[in-house]
Amino acid sequence: MRNARSLRRLVLDERTVYLWNVRHRHGGGEPCRETLTLLCDGIRIRIVFRSGEGRDAGGGYPGHSGGVSDAHHYVNLHEPGVVRALVDEAAKRGLLSGGGELDGWELLPAVAVSRAAAATPGAQQAAPVPDRHQPGSRDRTEAPRTSA
Repeated sequence: MRNARSLRRLVLDERTVYLWNVRHRHGGGEPCRETLTLLCDGIRIRIVFRSGEGRDAGGGYPGHSGGVSDAHHYVNLHEPGVVRALVDEAAKRGLLSGGGELDGWELLPAVAVSRAAAATPGAQQAAPVPDRHQPGSRDRTEAPRTSA
């Protein structure tokens, strides 16, 4: 079993490597929270999910460490694919350059949809339908031509 405090590696390309871990915290009158900490090139980014109305961050039954959900979405922060999707979404929004803390709930819908699409065969891109008006293409109902 892994040490929950150890850093894991997420390799994006030959030059970009993130070290990351997930922690569950609570206390001091604050709600439970799941924090994904990312380290890259000396920059620390924390993506924080705080429990609140309609939002669950780990906590007790039926939750678990790393599990975050709202009324429509669920992800497990211990899964490398989820971490990669969070990094990609935050990068797409230009949120990774300065470090600091990000509200994970703002990223959750896009990440959950991305993960669901990745898990659904054929959902990434539909095969193009041939244009029957182009030379050399056939309609799906047209039989192949044979030479006699």
